Amino acid sequence: MVKTIRVSEEYLEWLTAHKKSDETMEETLCRMTRGPHPSDVAGLLTEEETEDAKEAVNRLRGGDRDRLDTARSAFESEGARE
Repeated sequence: MVKTIRVSEEYLEWLTAHKKSDETMEETLCRMTRGPHPSDVAGLLTEEETEDAKEAVNRLRGGDRDRLDTARSAFESEGARE
C-alpha cells in the first residue's frame, strides 16, 4: 500500500540534499530517521574509547542539567518578585 505524506518545501529540500543517487526517497527517509544498526557499528571503538565516550556524554548531560537548573531558578526568582 502506498501513502502520500505532506512535508514542507524546506524539509523536502533538506531531504533531497541528503538523498544518495541510488536511493529512493523512502530509503532516504528510513536512513535519515533511524540510527545505525548495532552490528554496523560494533567493534568501531575499543573498550577504553567506549568508556571515554560514555564519560563525555555524562559530562555533557550534567552540564545541560546545571544550565536547566540555573534557568529554572532564575525564572522562579523572577516570579517571586512579581
